[in-house]
Amino acid sequence: MPTMVATALRWFKAIQAAERLALGADYVDSCHMAVNEIGAVLTTKQLRTRAYLLMTIVLLRRVRLHDARASCFTYLADNGVKDHILARWAGHTNVKTTKKWYVKPNVEDLRGAAQTWSGLVMAEGGVREKL
Repeated sequence: MPTMVATALRWFKAIQAAERLALGADYVDSCHMAVNEIGAVLTTKQLRTRAYLLMTIVLLRRVRLHDARASCFTYLADNGVKDHILARWAGHTNVKTTKKWYVKPNVEDLRGAAQTWSGLVMAEGGVREKL
């Protein structure tokens, strides 16, 4: 696990422990990570609202969480993480779902395709001039 992630999780665990201690029996022990101050699981809307607020606070360009998820899986795939691991992490039972919806070609892959196309167009340039 990357150090940054491990540090963030330890920090979050400490915050949860303090909230649990402060609320006592009123704390909801849901056993989930994405919870509010009383331990209840965050809804998708609440999670999105908090993520957008955090993006604003740290001066990041606002991106849809779905796009951020796709960027994450694309990065992992481009850096050698196997397809079945990506699918498992995404919560998919079918690797094809993960590849279809979340793993996108990177800019370098697209640049290579553009150069190939450019070569074809240049090769046929003489034909266009005759038309």
